Amino acid sequence: MVVHIIFFVPSFPKSILISMTAENPTANCLNCDKPLKGRTDKKFCGDYCRNTFNNQLKAVSNNLVRNINNALGKNKRVLESFFKPEEDIAKTTKEKLIEKGFQFKYMTHTYRNKKGNVYFFCYDLGYLPLENDWFLLVKRKKDKRLAT
Repeated sequence: MVVHIIFFVPSFPKSILISMTAENPTANCLNCDKPLKGRTDKKFCGDYCRNTFNNQLKAVSNNLVRNINNALGKNKRVLESFFKPEEDIAKTTKEKLIEKGFQFKYMTHTYRNKKGNVYFFCYDLGYLPLENDWFLLVKRKKDKRLAT
């Protein structure tokens, strides 16, 4: 079915012809497959179906991000467990970190100090590899300029 709509605009020398087609008058919801009522370009029967459909499309990429954030959170908790209250430095072994579930491949950033040592950070907690599988654990100092 083709519907022609003609608009007459006084400032234009010619009228404007717009053709609208309704190729599939019995379209179904992309999520639940129920027949759609209303506009011809409608894809979903309601907000619930639209949200469900789009959430399913994004589930795979959201899962990856969620898993990485969970691993980063766990690494942060493992590092926190080695600090005594009110202390900013601790030492531990690689074996103890792994035993508590620390995953070395997940970190948020690195920091190279003036001596050239590279610290690996998980949010505000970091570690510096030392000799014989020992690690120096540090807390990032809060920037006084950013504190309010």
